[in-house]
Amino acid sequence: MDGESGIPSPVSAGGVRIPPVLLKTLVTVVVATIAYVITNLINQSQDELWQLAVSIVIGGAALIVQYMIDFERRLSSVESALVTHHRDMKNLVSEKFIQVGEVTGIFGKLDRAGLDTENVKVLLQSATEVQSQGPDIVKAFARAELARLASTMVNLTGWTTEWPGENNDWLLGLTGCAERNIDAISSSVDLAFWVTEPARRYLDAQSEAIGRGVIVRRVFIVEAAADVNSELEEICRSQERRLIRTKIVVRSELPNDLKGGPINDCVLFDGELCYELTADRTQGNPTTTLNARVPRLGERIKRFNELWDAGRDGGPGVR
Repeated sequence: MDGESGIPSPVSAGGVRIPPVLLKTLVTVVVATIAYVITNLINQSQDELWQLAVSIVIGGAALIVQYMIDFERRLSSVESALVTHHRDMKNLVSEKFIQVGEVTGIFGKLDRAGLDTENVKVLLQSATEVQSQGPDIVKAFARAELARLASTMVNLTGWTTEWPGENNDWLLGLTGCAERNIDAISSSVDLAFWVTEPARRYLDAQSEAIGRGVIVRRVFIVEAAADVNSELEEICRSQERRLIRTKIVVRSELPNDLKGGPINDCVLFDGELCYELTADRTQGNPTTTLNARVPRLGERIKRFNELWDAGRDGGPGVR
């Protein structure tokens, strides 16, 4: 391709590129020579100077015509490039305006929903900084966290989402968001859990919620009366000292119509959302589900109230 005009350059039979200027010069010389020969043949009586002048004029005209043709080709090439560039820029600007419009619309929705747009800005800016200068493992982790967050938000538009295993972050976060009441069912009494660091953080979060005026109740479910030992009662008393209301339900002593109900671990927040383990921890590999759908939520609220009414006080001598 010609570096200036974008027009294919002539090549020789051997594939060697002939410079455009040299080619124009050769064409001009050839045309002038032919003109000189023709004028000499037509009128041999004219002097040599006149024949040479005519050949020069014709050769010059041929050179001008070549440059005019080349200029027109270059102009067409530039016009075509400008049209393509204009179209590309128009499409790019349109796409950017659409993206800006989408972002503006999203932030407008956030404002109308009462959400803090500043947190969204911080999230986007921080993610950009990490991707631009962080180590590869940090970049990969940041992308995975963004994808996880996006997936959770998408699922919550359907009022339910799941997590493989237990998700203590959800539990603590929801406890911090509760405004009215927290009702919990502990179906598998893992006594050792309540002296662990995660349990302490969980109970601290519930104590903070109680300080905000939230009512916290917990039902411990055991299979038989023999399982109600001093260790369990001490756990209940320690939670009662935190102003967490507790009761113990012996499953074998329940009326028949209550024995067959679900006993999965679950926590109800403000009667509007259920944090539930879909399998007992003793069975291993539970799945955490957040569910705000009315049918399931109504079932869990009804079940908790039934167990609460059927339970015995968990902290004797404390209240």
